[in-house]
Amino acid sequence: MTSETETNAAEINTSGWELQTSRRWLAETVELLSSMRFAISLLTLISIASIIGTVLKQNEPMPNYVNQFGPFWFEIFDKLSLYAVYSAWWFLLIMGFLVVSTSLCLIRNAPKMLHDMRSWRDNVREQSLRNFHHRTEWESGLDHAALAEQTANRIAADGYKVKVFERENATLIAARQGAGNKWGYIFAHASIVIICLGGLLDSDLPIRIQKLLFDKTPFSGSGLISQIPAAHRLGLGNPTFRGNTMIPEGGSSNTAIIPQADGVLIQDLPFTIQLKRFVIDYYSTGMPKLFASDVVITDSENGKSFPATIKVNEPLIYRGIAMYQSSFEDGGSHLKLAGYPMQGVQRTSFTMQGEVGNSSPLQSAGSDYTVEWSGFRPFNVENMAQNGQDVRAVNPRQGFGQSFSASLDKHLGSAAKNAENKDLKNVGPSVQYKLRDKNGQAREYLNYMQPVLIDGSWVFLAGMRDTPDGPFRYLRIPADDNDTVEEWMRLRAALVDPALRVQAAQRYARRAAPDARENVTRLREQLQASSLKGLTIFAGDEHESGYVAVSRFLEKIPPQEQEKAADIFMKILNGSLWDLWQLARERDGLPPVEPDEKHGRFLQLATNAYSDAFFYGAPVYLQLQGFEEVKASVLQVTRSPGKNVVYFGCLLLVIGVFSMFYIRERRLWVWIKPSGNGASHALMAMSSQRKTLDFEKEFETLKQQLPLP
Repeated sequence: MTSETETNAAEINTSGWELQTSRRWLAETVELLSSMRFAISLLTLISIASIIGTVLKQNEPMPNYVNQFGPFWFEIFDKLSLYAVYSAWWFLLIMGFLVVSTSLCLIRNAPKMLHDMRSWRDNVREQSLRNFHHRTEWESGLDHAALAEQTANRIAADGYKVKVFERENATLIAARQGAGNKWGYIFAHASIVIICLGGLLDSDLPIRIQKLLFDKTPFSGSGLISQIPAAHRLGLGNPTFRGNTMIPEGGSSNTAIIPQADGVLIQDLPFTIQLKRFVIDYYSTGMPKLFASDVVITDSENGKSFPATIKVNEPLIYRGIAMYQSSFEDGGSHLKLAGYPMQGVQRTSFTMQGEVGNSSPLQSAGSDYTVEWSGFRPFNVENMAQNGQDVRAVNPRQGFGQSFSASLDKHLGSAAKNAENKDLKNVGPSVQYKLRDKNGQAREYLNYMQPVLIDGSWVFLAGMRDTPDGPFRYLRIPADDNDTVEEWMRLRAALVDPALRVQAAQRYARRAAPDARENVTRLREQLQASSLKGLTIFAGDEHESGYVAVSRFLEKIPPQEQEKAADIFMKILNGSLWDLWQLARERDGLPPVEPDEKHGRFLQLATNAYSDAFFYGAPVYLQLQGFEEVKASVLQVTRSPGKNVVYFGCLLLVIGVFSMFYIRERRLWVWIKPSGNGASHALMAMSSQRKTLDFEKEFETLKQQLPLP
């Protein structure tokens, strides 16, 4: 007998395909590959790998990972191919096994499902129908033929497909509805296979095959792209790739760069892209709102050309290759800069030319540095709070000891006061470069062309960082009355001039003790000595200077006297610096400045900047004076034949999921037999895969309708 449980037994079986073969190992392998438990395990592994690929930035330059994780973990993650998860051999292997597993599941179950969809399950018997949970019986005065016809018509009117089977002394009415639910299972499983195949088509598997079979190797050197050997180039027949091409305005390109772990591969394109103009549109705040490239495409085969515009989210597709607006870079802008010495008594500036992407020897006398021009931006929309970090390039050990650091903080003018200020402002052009010494060591600098208003004062920001992935820390050089750095540079040169320090100490002593009496003269001599000592300590040497040198000096004083000594020291130092500034102006033939609040504030900022300049670590300060911008567009160039395959798989997945969830398969049987005296007896049973409230309601409705005369 067939019961309701037996009719659904095949649908809840999770075992694999039991292949009938004498080779046990083959049967067990096929059973494992085609089982649901194996497919779920593979999907779990893919999910975990996808999480890793989402959290960890993929295909970044290897030095970035070394700086982020350190040498030990970098090696481990590299062995696991976590820096390119989606193209890792083990990820592709899992994808391949998932395709095999799901395909075997389809081959095994799809014919059964299709057969079941066409089947009426007419092999049931009266006794088996009585075993169903949802059943009902009734008597009718009609003979069994008339009752069968009436019942069949009523069932058909409710949307069921009906078929009548004659049995010995009985009539069986079999009905079904929602058989398309089985298509949902087929489509959902087939979509997994199709999506995985599409993903494999768009992976770097074809490139791996070319590297293995045709000896293609990444290029790790430098030089013109046109001169790179064929061993590092991929031909026009490469079925799938994803690369970038950077084109300056007026330039052209017929290749794309495909990054690899140990270099790059050059992908030849069947056309040439010429950038006529790169357009950037800005919001009123200075934030970019539109990137667009006006290009001319020239077919390499027939020489035909046509203009086009590539925008963000509006790619250009030609000959099966899509060109996306990815980003923009500097295309080799021409820069004019002024160089100011940051060491020694020299105070004369010099001019310098640079081109972004190239390098220049530093033109300062006796310098062994090379300037590598790495970037230029005509607009910079910045939050100068730097995400809550101090925006000065200071020593991490800032402070003057444990007992009196708070008292001296007022002299330092902490730059982190506005750490919560999230106002974005356009602070104008900036230049970014590296200073590389003769030993190959380099620091990176980011200098803004115009002064920026911070804490109520206008300052020039000069950023510095020691590592490529570290944040920039900013030296604040106060702007003078003419909005230049000339006054600060004059004061800096004067501070490291021993002769000028002596004169400044003498002038300060005379100003602080103008009386000529003998006891006052001794006080003046003491003040002069203290002033000279303070200036000398603050000027520092090659080991330390500024407030760090002051803190070292004050640490030698007994702790109970340090706070009082620090206050006196700073008062004498500030007064001496004022006189030193006036002497420096006199030496250059300039009149003295007014002793007002504005110039007092300038001197305080200049003092802080001199202290921080020791950690700036550059022999010169390069200030941008003018520029001729050359923009460059970065286009992502892709050929992805698997894209449409994936789209089709996604469509099948949506149809399959909706079919499984919203199409309910129902089976209905009515067994009708004569009961004597021209009357008939009917037994109805109903079954569904999911017992829902709708199913219960439908059963109750049929239970009321079918017995009606």
